Amino acid sequence: MYSEEFDEVNAQDRSGEDVYSKPVRAGKRTYFFDVKTTKGNDYYLTITESKRKLEKDGRFAYDKHKIFLYKEDFDKFTDGLQEVINYIRENCLQGDAGLEGSKSEEKDFDKGFSDVKFEEL
Repeated sequence: MYSEEFDEVNAQDRSGEDVYSKPVRAGKRTYFFDVKTTKGNDYYLTITESKRKLEKDGRFAYDKHKIFLYKEDFDKFTDGLQEVINYIRENCLQGDAGLEGSKSEEKDFDKGFSDVKFEEL
């Protein structure tokens, strides 16, 4: 895993073509998972966080942060990310109704309501 700001050594390898892209919208942020290929036909992943902000002059601008993840780092990155997510779910999210992960609470919540069609309102 490399940060764009600190790794200019392999910049020519990262100028490859886009192969696949998956945007994930999450509130005010959008995450882009982009699969790219190097000139040597090797694949890597870029993960970009993009957040829209309002400038003083009224125009919108985007803060973007990007990391490059190479295939030799996939397993370590995935293991570390999963460990941290599990830690947060087990230790930090108890009683936080606004976050995913509590399917039983959602089921109990839905029991008291019936389906309402917008045409009926």
